[in-house]
Amino acid sequence: MLADDHEMMRRGLRAILIEQRGWEICGEAADGRQAVELAQKLRPDVIVMDIAMPELNGLEATRQIRRAVPRAEILVLTSDESETLVRDVLMAGARGYVMKSDVSRVLVQAVENLSHHRPYFTSKVAEVLLKEFGREKGILESTGDPLTSREREVVQLVAEGKSTKEVAQVLNLSVKTAENHRTNIMRKLKVNSATELVRYAIRNKIATP
Repeated sequence: MLADDHEMMRRGLRAILIEQRGWEICGEAADGRQAVELAQKLRPDVIVMDIAMPELNGLEATRQIRRAVPRAEILVLTSDESETLVRDVLMAGARGYVMKSDVSRVLVQAVENLSHHRPYFTSKVAEVLLKEFGREKGILESTGDPLTSREREVVQLVAEGKSTKEVAQVLNLSVKTAENHRTNIMRKLKVNSATELVRYAIRNKIATP
């Protein structure tokens, strides 16, 4: 399954993958929320997931899919190879990480690996892993994101300019519940304005600038 908000990127990925014997593109999603819904419905073997998508980013979509469809392997595509993002992607449950600049060269091998439940990382990412993940997973988790999955969804929607009423509609919540989430988020993060919340979302790759 493909998940990327750029149609041209999905076309390129599809063109590479459909040439492989026995492989089938079972679905395509244009945002993270649609990716979660399709994954639950189609239960694909491998999902090729862009990180920067509207409505629900690829990182949060990965977390939700891994909970709902644990056998689905997720290959993350990104232009960012920062240590922080590599750490967050792996903690979210993805077992593949490929730079977009390398896609044409390594995509088939990456999907092949994941289809057999073997991880795949490009060399730069592997270097980061050796540096960052020499410690116990528990240590990393103890310093992780203070927000819940639902709260991260709310943060992304607020950062994308949606009002509390619009957030409630997208997430199928009451306006009061959406307001409570926003209040709790700002208390947890110790921020006092929507501008600070947007900065937090961008800095932590929850939303793109």
